[in-house]
Amino acid sequence: MLWPMKDAAEMMRWYRGVIAKASEDLNGFFAFHTVPLWAPFPQHLHGKKMCGIVWCYTGPMKKAEKVFKPIREFRAPALDLVGPIPHPMLQSMFDRLYPAGLQWYWKDFVRTLPDEAIAQHVKYAEMMPSIYCTMHLYPIDGAASHVKRDATAWWHRDATWTEVIVGVDPDPAKRDEVSKWAKEYWNALHPYSSGGAYVNFMMEEGEGRIQAKYGKNYKQLARIKKKYDPTNFFRVNQNIKPK
Repeated sequence: MLWPMKDAAEMMRWYRGVIAKASEDLNGFFAFHTVPLWAPFPQHLHGKKMCGIVWCYTGPMKKAEKVFKPIREFRAPALDLVGPIPHPMLQSMFDRLYPAGLQWYWKDFVRTLPDEAIAQHVKYAEMMPSIYCTMHLYPIDGAASHVKRDATAWWHRDATWTEVIVGVDPDPAKRDEVSKWAKEYWNALHPYSSGGAYVNFMMEEGEGRIQAKYGKNYKQLARIKKKYDPTNFFRVNQNIKPK
């Protein structure tokens, strides 16, 4: 579902409330995107900066229309493509927009979503420097929160959201522009951060940021690394050094 950027702050506040009350069979991530220049997106929306929600409902199909009725009634979307599809199709939905070979710069964080943060989101969404740049906000307060923080490597199971801010463009000449936008966006939102998030969303940010991702689990992971990889052979990653 897509809505005009002028409605972004209101839609983000509404979305925050819907997700807080939703059962675990309804999820969806909030996004800022520039509408791609091809079908199934209608031509009158091509190239426009918009906000949207990519929904995923895994409950009984006979209840789906009832679940989405209040969602559709809050604010009629400019585009509504919600319907039953196989999960692999949902997973590959953005493949055409992001082919191999693009210039990428990622930033991310996790925490709650106060109105002050929403204002910053909208500000930087309106400044997206490329049709490929985006922000995705993922709710993670469902099944992920049922596991103890020290049960696996991932520490931030008490977070409500994880977010990815992505500066992307096919032209290497725009590398600095898209990365600057992503960094400034992240800096504006960092006061609301818990200090860590999903390690696969990181750039080369230093060992301190890696430790923040794993929280109090980091020392145990370093001991495990020392046992199974004492020479740090497997190091071409967001590396945990053996200790």
